[in-house]
Amino acid sequence: MLLVGMVVALAGCAGPAVEPEPRIVRVEVPVAVPCRTDEVAVPPWAAEGLRKSDSLELKVRALLAERRQRIGYERELLAANEVCR
Repeated sequence: MLLVGMVVALAGCAGPAVEPEPRIVRVEVPVAVPCRTDEVAVPPWAAEGLRKSDSLELKVRALLAERRQRIGYERELLAANEVCR
């Protein structure tokens, strides 16, 4: 019985060899691309030129102006970063 089973199994392998058909398969893979944006220029900060001897009013005005500069600078940085998404 075992011999008959082996003969049948080998007979199935003796048929003509079927070669697989060549197929073209398209594979889409995301590729990391470096982001190129214009460099955001750092503004000349309003409080950089302050001295110890300057009046309190001048210092406060310079610091408030620098705060507005910083907010604008951060918005430019965020916009440049958003371009890369």
